[in-house]
Order: sequence, then C-alpha cells, then structure tokens
Amino acid sequence: MQRFRRLVAAIALAATATTTVAACGGGDNGDSSDAKVLKLWHYESENSAMGVGWNRAIELFKSEHPGVEVRFERKAFEQIQQNAGMIINSSEGPDIMEYNKGNATAGLLSSQGLLADLSSEADKRGWADKLSPSLQTTARYSDKGVMGSGKWFGVPNYGEYVTVYYNKDLFQSNGVKVPTTMAEMTAAMDTFVGKGITPLGMAGAEYPAGQLFYQLALSKGDRQFVDNYQLYKNPVDFKADPLKYGADTFAQWVQKGYVAKNSASLKAEDMGTAFIGGKVPMIVSGSWWYGRFKTEMKANWDTFLFPGNTLQAGSSGNLWVVPENSKAKSLAYDFIDITLRPEIQDLIGNNGGVPVAADASKISDPKDRKLIEDFNTVSKSDGLAFYPDWPVPGYYDVLVSGFQGLINGSKSPDQVLDTIAKPYADGVKEITGK
Repeated sequence: MQRFRRLVAAIALAATATTTVAACGGGDNGDSSDAKVLKLWHYESENSAMGVGWNRAIELFKSEHPGVEVRFERKAFEQIQQNAGMIINSSEGPDIMEYNKGNATAGLLSSQGLLADLSSEADKRGWADKLSPSLQTTARYSDKGVMGSGKWFGVPNYGEYVTVYYNKDLFQSNGVKVPTTMAEMTAAMDTFVGKGITPLGMAGAEYPAGQLFYQLALSKGDRQFVDNYQLYKNPVDFKADPLKYGADTFAQWVQKGYVAKNSASLKAEDMGTAFIGGKVPMIVSGSWWYGRFKTEMKANWDTFLFPGNTLQAGSSGNLWVVPENSKAKSLAYDFIDITLRPEIQDLIGNNGGVPVAADASKISDPKDRKLIEDFNTVSKSDGLAFYPDWPVPGYYDVLVSGFQGLINGSKSPDQVLDTIAKPYADGVKEITGK
C-alpha cells in the first residue's frame, strides 16, 4: 500500500536521521537560482533496498553538485501519511519527499495544488521512456486527482507487489509443499493448524489485513473490476463478488485458525518480526520487506505469488514528489534523475528491491532475480491491481477499522462490507460529482 503502503518494515520507527552532503544548484522551474539547500525526506529503512540505493544517490548528488547543503530526514510512514498536506504546505517542509501513490494520497494533494507539475521534466529527462505505461499510472493524475491520466505529479523508481513469503524450514519440517492453487494453499494451512501452528502471520492494526482481503477478492476479479473500483469506470457493488467473496473468505480463514484472532491489534512491524523470528510459516505482504528479510532472516525462506491469482495487489513504488512551494525544484529534479540511473537501479535490484529500469543480467543473487522476474510476470500481463485503500481519501483508516472488527469477531463480513461501502461511495461522489 501501497503501499496500503507502502511501507517498509521500519515504517513504525519515527527515527529521524540528518545527513549533510554538498550540492550546487541552480535553478529555474520556479526555484531560486541561488538555492543552497535541498531538504529531502523519505521513510525507507537504511538497510532496505531503496534506502541503500538512495544513500548512493545522495553520494552521487554530492559529487555532482558541490556547494549546496542537503538536509536528509528519515520520517515515519504514518507521520507523513497523516500530515502530508500540512507538512508540504509549510515553510518547514521538504523540497522533495517520498509519498504514497494513488488517488487518496498523491492524487488528493495534486488536486489541491500542493504538488509541482513534473510533466515537462518527465519529457525533457526521458522519465517516460524508462517507465512502462502500467507504472506511469501512479505518476499521472487528472485535475480531480484520479490516477492514470493527466499531468505528472510524481516519479517512481522502483516497483512493488504483494506476494507470499514462506519459511522453507517450517514447510519442510511439517511436510508442506509450496502451493500453486488456492486448494493447495488451504490444504497447506490445514496441515499447519493440525499441528498447532497458526499458518499466516497478520497485522490488523495496519495495512496487511486489508491487503489480504484484496488479494482474496482479486482471486475472483478481473481487470474490469479493478477499473471500476480504482478508476470509477462503473459502480461497485460491495455486497456482491468479488468483494463479498474477499470478506467472507477472510472471515472463514479466521474461524479456521489460519489467522490468529489476537492479531487484530498487531502492526505490520509485529507481523514482520514474527516471520523473521520463525514464529509463523507465511505472511502475505509486499516486496518492500524483501531487503530486510534478506538481511535479518536466519531461517531459509522464499516467496511465491498468491496461488491462482492473475491479478496481484501492486504498482509502481512510492513516488518522489516535489511540493509546489519548494525553493529548490531544479535540485529536486536532478536527484530524481539520479535515482533512475542504471547504477542506482542495479543497486536496488541487488539489495532485494524491484527496480523499474535495471539490467537483469546485473542482478547477481538468484533469489533477487526471482523477485524481479515475478514482478515482471505480473506487470507484463497487466496484472498489477493497485491497493485497496487507494480509491478515496481517508480509506486506509476505514479498511483498517473494518478488518480489525472481522479478525476479533466484533463484526460479520456483511457488517464490514457495509462499513467500508459508504465511505467509498461518498468519496467517489465527492471526487467525480456523481
């Protein structure tokens, strides 16, 4: 969610790190020609693929722009998610910032005039040539803030998608094979439950629960459903499949013990550390965890695409956005450009990320190549279905609350669907006027 977002393993940490590097700058595009400071914010952990890549991008920026201070601050995802509009509209805000993509986030800010139009830079610098049409969907927004068309208001330099992470040691010791169909998936989970093991780690207090619901719905959905739900092509019936199937099946998984009821209060970090610690055999979550698992996991592990699905939650990664009131726009554009260079793209890929413009032959680790190959398989088949919280502003919190209730048993599937249907309909009406 992206990433719900989004959405790296360390987003729960509110640590702030400040790095000073040299740069020189200048500018046009509305910024001061003698800009001497570039304020850069993002929320990736230092050992994540993007964190590693962007640290190197800062080093390159330093060597190529002597003379201007770069003030880097690492923020918590939730901090930016909840306060982005206020942050970037203030004099204390950044000149360039990582921000969640989608109608409810980057789209909303673009419609409010808070983000700089990057269209001319995208043409001039060749960004459009490096990003496939499906990846450009999240970079472009209409005047109403609906993604997929209109001006460029953000630039991604990595991709992401939801997959299944599994502990190979636990699978082997319990005689479980990697499932390739939903029937095999449920059989695998039944085996773990029969041995007193909760098979699927979960976090009801943040994005993972909503993403599982969406993956289940997508197993019965098609591209028309995605266009209706995400782009408002046609009305969406929340009491019919595929959304009804997603909620009903989620509730069944809780009842069967596939998901622990006490996970309603857990956050994504709790889920991730449980998997790292070998306490759960599987989690369904995003590729943004990959670099951290590669660094911290002691057990053998791997991934497989959600069984049977042709559609997967996923998209471009989060966006570099430039606030409209930035005083260092040219410097910000230069930094974005560096992150799309082959050196940075290959570095992201070799650290467990999903680069948008890397040379696959430069990715040395077979597991890293598999991550990228799975993403390419989904992307090339038009299988990226975005994220469930994207359609309307404020929907992230609506989904979190709804599925917490489903996990702890305080709400039935129909009640959850009612809970999430009205804010969706109200939000679409506000955006489209229909």
